[in-house]
Amino acid sequence: MVDIDAAGGLATGGLIAGAVEKPTGKAGDDHADTCTDCGEPTTGNFCANCGQPTHVHRTLLHLVEELLHGVMHFDARIWRTLPLLLLNPGRLTREWIQGKRTRYVSPLAIFLFTVFLMFFALSFGGTLVPGETRSIDEQIASSEAGIAELRAQLVEVEADVAADEPGAEGVQTGLQAGLAGAEGQLRALQEAKAGGPRADGLTPGSWQASMADAVHDGNVTVGLGDKKMQDKILHKLANPDFAVYKIQQTLYKFAFLLVPLSIPFVWLMFAWKRGFTWYDHGVFVLYSLTFMAILFMALGTLGRMDGWFAGLLGAIGICAVPAHMFAQLKGTYGLSIWSALWRTCVLLFFCLLVSTFFFVAIVALGLGA
Repeated sequence: MVDIDAAGGLATGGLIAGAVEKPTGKAGDDHADTCTDCGEPTTGNFCANCGQPTHVHRTLLHLVEELLHGVMHFDARIWRTLPLLLLNPGRLTREWIQGKRTRYVSPLAIFLFTVFLMFFALSFGGTLVPGETRSIDEQIASSEAGIAELRAQLVEVEADVAADEPGAEGVQTGLQAGLAGAEGQLRALQEAKAGGPRADGLTPGSWQASMADAVHDGNVTVGLGDKKMQDKILHKLANPDFAVYKIQQTLYKFAFLLVPLSIPFVWLMFAWKRGFTWYDHGVFVLYSLTFMAILFMALGTLGRMDGWFAGLLGAIGICAVPAHMFAQLKGTYGLSIWSALWRTCVLLFFCLLVSTFFFVAIVALGLGA
C-alpha cells in the first residue's frame, strides 16, 4: 500500500511540476502552415500564439518521451540546474530572479518533484524514523563485540593509571561507566531472546517493542489536544510501525507548507533593505528547501552504510547545511561576508523554529486524525 501511494505521489508530483513549466515541445522535420491547436499561421518550429510545436508527433517513441518528461520531468535543463543548485546556489537564485529562466528548471517545479521523489525513495528504502532492522542475534553479537573492545581499552587505561599518567583516572571512570551500560544492554537483549517471539510480532529489544510496552504500561502521556485526540494518538503509538506510516504520509502531503512558513522569516532579515520582493524570497526558499531534500536523501543513504568513511561523509553533509545557506544568501542578495554570515546564523535559528512547529503539527495531524 505504501509503495502504491508513493508511486502515485511521484507521478502526481511530476505532472504538477510539468504543469507549472513553460510549454516545451520537440519540432519535427515537417511543419504545418497553421497551428493545429489555435489555428494561427505558423512560420517556425512553434506557434507564436500558443507555443505548441508545429509538428505533432504520432509515434510510439514520442509517447515514451512524453512519459519521461511528464512523470520524471526529464529534460536538458535539469543538468544545468542541479550543478548550480548544489555548488553555486546564489548564482542560480539570482539569475532566476533577474529573468534568466529558459535554461533552468523553475524553483517550484524542482521543489515539487524532489519532495515527491524523496518520499518515493523512502517508501522503498525505509521510514523517516530509524528502525531496528537487525535480528536480535545480530544485536547481541554487536553488543558483545563492543564490550570486548571497551574491556581492551580499559586494560590499557589501567596501565596508564598505574603509571600516574595525567587524566588517566577520568578516562578510566568514563570507560567503566560505558562498560556497565553496555553490559546492561546485553543482558536485556539476552533476556528478550530467552522470552521468545512477541505476540504482537515486534522484534524483542527493538525501539518499536519498547514504545509499545511503554504505551501499554501507561508510561507514555500525551499533552496535546482533548481527551479524544489523546486517546487516538496513544492508540496509534501502541502500533509504532503504523504510527510512523501515518506521520510519514502526513508529512508527504503537507511538505509544501514549509514554503509559506519559511518565506516571512527570510523577509524579516531584509525588511529594511529595498530592492527585494516577496517573490525573490520565495525563489530563495524553494531552491534552499530543494537542496535540503536532496541532502536528506543522501544522508538517508549513508545512514544505511557502515564504516568510518560513511560517517565522515555524513558529517560533511551536515556541515553542508550552513555552508549552502551562506553561499546562497551571499550570491542571491549580493551581501558582504559579514552580512551573509550573521544572516546565516539567524536563518539557522529560524529553520529550527519552523521545523519544530512543522513537526509538531505533522505529528498532531498524522496521529490525531
